[in-house]
Amino acid sequence: MGHSPSPASEEGFGTPGRPLEGVRVADLSRVLAGPYATMLLADMGADVVKIEHPGRGDDTRAWGPPWAGGEASYFLAVNRNKRSLAVDLKDPEGLAAVQEVCAGADVVMQNFRPGVVDRLGLGYAEVSARNPAVVYCSISGFGPEHAPAERPGFDLIVQAESGFMAATGEPGGPPTKAGVAITDVLTGLNAAVAVLGALVRSRATGRGEHVSASLVNSALSGLANVTQQALVTGTEPARVGNTHGSIVPYQAFATADADIVVAAGNDALYGRLCSVLGRSDLAADPRFATNPDRVAHRAELVAEISGELRTRPAAEWLEALLAAGVPVGRVRGVLDAVGNAQLAGDDVLLHAEHPAAGPLDLVRAGFRLDSAAGESTAAPPPLLGEHSARVLAETGLPADRVARLIDRGAVLQARREDAGAGGAPPTG
Repeated sequence: MGHSPSPASEEGFGTPGRPLEGVRVADLSRVLAGPYATMLLADMGADVVKIEHPGRGDDTRAWGPPWAGGEASYFLAVNRNKRSLAVDLKDPEGLAAVQEVCAGADVVMQNFRPGVVDRLGLGYAEVSARNPAVVYCSISGFGPEHAPAERPGFDLIVQAESGFMAATGEPGGPPTKAGVAITDVLTGLNAAVAVLGALVRSRATGRGEHVSASLVNSALSGLANVTQQALVTGTEPARVGNTHGSIVPYQAFATADADIVVAAGNDALYGRLCSVLGRSDLAADPRFATNPDRVAHRAELVAEISGELRTRPAAEWLEALLAAGVPVGRVRGVLDAVGNAQLAGDDVLLHAEHPAAGPLDLVRAGFRLDSAAGESTAAPPPLLGEHSARVLAETGLPADRVARLIDRGAVLQARREDAGAGGAPPTG
């Protein structure tokens, strides 16, 4: 732990001045959960080396359309600020090189099927034997103790198995998945948090740790109060759509021209809502005096509020409710949401110049760092194998051996000048 700044810092990787400056990450993960976690570490200044197959790379390189200059938007979403080492792990010399990368890393992230990393000599036991301070993170669908051990765990499967789908959707309607691979995203966040905690101890004691994160555990914990509700009551939570099972009014409403959401989460806010609606009678009605009362008489109250909100356009209600301090928002599409956040001064976008895709807008992580204040650019997601020769040279591998690996196809070294906008997507 505590490497001096990497030569990669000169190219914009492992950004100096960030909290994880000097931290090196060997990223053997692919798809979403692991790459999302390592992107967060890269955003915080870590030098992340993304280790990929030289023929097909990360699975998400082929997950299109849509494409941008031959690059899948899915891959572009979670791989900024990283370097790509494309190497065939079935090649003994290529595998040995990756073992060296892992031995010199502060963090190793992997999501292979159980047993695969051990057979490759890249498991925690092998890596930590050479590097006792390493923080080694394993990501899986169902966790290290789950049987059967090799059960695959894509987000859709885990949303179904975890209760996430059962808790999502309209009352009386079918179970519904979230519109994004939410269990992958939650797992990426959990993995990053666990890695950061283990890094603190590694820095203090020189002892690393094997941490794990799974999609199913992330989903169960991410259901939060819904899971707790089920445990307390012993019954399955009902689907509530765009309402809330324990708070009224806390839902979407139609106005004269668009949908808004109103979140009157306590009695005082409810009173303010009634004042804006011009319905002091609703505030005085004993059926609606407290939140439990409002939950008990949900249908009657929602009908009254809905009738009032339909009389005026969304913009007028937003202005009036915000002025009264009532939490309210417009139901927006994704592009509208990004544009509105930008107009509001949130600066949610980073900009990158990609050699194939051209100018790219990328969405910032959900946190902000004072050490990154004012910065609006990022290193673009790498071409497959874009940094192979440089990374291998950093392990001490002589240039002639690197050249031989490239010549026989065990390592891919991409060249930016060969990338062109509109190139064909990968075929695997």
